[in-house]
Amino acid sequence: MKKIAVTCVLLALVVVFACNKDNNTPINTSGDYVVFAWNDLGMHCLNPTYDELVILPPYNTVNVQVFKRGDPPVPVTSGVSVEYSLVNNTSSYNKRAYGGFWTNFTALFGGTPPANDVGLTGTALSGIMPLQGDHYTAVGIPVVPVDDAGTWNPYQVIEVKVKDGNGNVLATTRATVPTSDEINCAKCHTEGGSSVFSNILKVHDNELGTDLSSQKPVLCAKCHGSPALGTTGPGSSGKYLSEAIHGFHADKDAKCYDCHPGNTTMCSRSMAHMGSTGDGNCITCHGDLVNVASTITSGSRVPWVNEPKCSTCHSDVTGVDTGSDLYRNSKGHGNAYCSACHGSPHAMFPSRETADNYQPNQYQGSKIKTIGSCGVCHDNSRGEGAGGEFTGTHGGTNPEHKNACHVCHTAITAVTSSWPHAYTWKNSN
Repeated sequence: MKKIAVTCVLLALVVVFACNKDNNTPINTSGDYVVFAWNDLGMHCLNPTYDELVILPPYNTVNVQVFKRGDPPVPVTSGVSVEYSLVNNTSSYNKRAYGGFWTNFTALFGGTPPANDVGLTGTALSGIMPLQGDHYTAVGIPVVPVDDAGTWNPYQVIEVKVKDGNGNVLATTRATVPTSDEINCAKCHTEGGSSVFSNILKVHDNELGTDLSSQKPVLCAKCHGSPALGTTGPGSSGKYLSEAIHGFHADKDAKCYDCHPGNTTMCSRSMAHMGSTGDGNCITCHGDLVNVASTITSGSRVPWVNEPKCSTCHSDVTGVDTGSDLYRNSKGHGNAYCSACHGSPHAMFPSRETADNYQPNQYQGSKIKTIGSCGVCHDNSRGEGAGGEFTGTHGGTNPEHKNACHVCHTAITAVTSSWPHAYTWKNSN
């Protein structure tokens, strides 16, 4: 213990730090600004090709919140710019067959195609994020799962820099930009020498009397509503795309990871939520294929709009119920988005993927705890031992030891009711 204490004192001579119990890595409490970045869905799927059947284009959204450290911390929405760029991934058009998105754009989406490497919303692979209310966002980044070295990796990385009006860097961070083309339709859709997507169109024609095989390329969302692409309602077919796909494959021995990528990608990667089945524990939260389709048909679920709620499982934790707001859109303590502290959907900290854990490690020296977790240093302090001991050790503006709360806060109140989730956390969260 003496060695740890000496280490902390020496570090404090340079910049204010606190020590992490797990590995003695300092908790970073330096600088006036803190930036958090997260992906909105946890995994974006995209087609590997765009000349036959298209489910989803390259399209990824990253949100950013900037805070000025203080008592209390304040969300920053003016006086700064937020720049972003993909790490070692500067193009999409010239990789594999992804260029077909731009080549076939007019046939698929109508209108004039955007410039190469610019997505559906006019967003490029690098640039400045516009402000959207209380956060910054880049919507529809056309990133693909192949970097500039030609390596396929569904967990690409974005770097974010916050700058002042003079171009000085105030804060930086990195986040995962997950995107995968591992849609394993070939498990079932193989016939002779035809391609997988041609076979799907043929099956569709045989089952429903359509003539899609002669209309390639075909965008599924032209007939089947897909809120993931911004459409409203079930579309001209009368069935949402999610309803049609889940319903048709419910008796075909299809598994979640056949379509939601995949056996290699394994997009659900939050260690606390994966379960022991090896399939991402998808059914526990979303229901099986029959349930997904039937609840859409009955009108009780709209795909991408009605999703599982944290409070369904975490019913004993105060402040977790987000009402009608989805986790990805919800805010909590100090107007911070839930994802800013807990991580992206399907990748809540700790994640199986190292890239997902960048920010907890950056700010707290711990890859296994949420931002601001007392568990970074304590085994049993989540909901226990509040009061005088905390006040003397961590409270006030000049505490004996700074803790993970000091990543954003410059002073910590001993009034536990004002802490996140009303201080009813559990060790396992």
